[in-house]
Amino acid sequence: MTAQSVIRVSAVLAVDHEGRLLLVRKRGTDVWMQPGGKPDPGETPAETLARELFEELGARIDPADLQPLGTYTTAAANEADTTLIADVFRATLTGPLRAAAEIDAVTWMHPRQFPHHRLAPLITQHMLAHLPDPHQ
Repeated sequence: MTAQSVIRVSAVLAVDHEGRLLLVRKRGTDVWMQPGGKPDPGETPAETLARELFEELGARIDPADLQPLGTYTTAAANEADTTLIADVFRATLTGPLRAAAEIDAVTWMHPRQFPHHRLAPLITQHMLAHLPDPHQ
């Protein structure tokens, strides 16, 4: 029996004025997930997220403007037998966003659309409680 791998990331929960969640899909995958990524040595979780948002989407945000929501543990979306530990922050992102680096697509998705797409376990197991009521 092998030990399960662990990935530590920072991720953003960004919801627009229509109640849609900002999601990305990595190149070569079909799972939609929250933007974010792994830390570089010496980075805080908020610094990691600010850097990743710029690298992946061209979004500039001050780490001090990120609101911590907590640390969540779940299965990784694209790595078998891997646990994901995610420091999640709420943020307001404005301006045009573009897919860059390993990101193939970026979208704003309403919770009503979730059943029609493959979503990362972090979203389905932990983030739904942080989203606005989809019936509003």
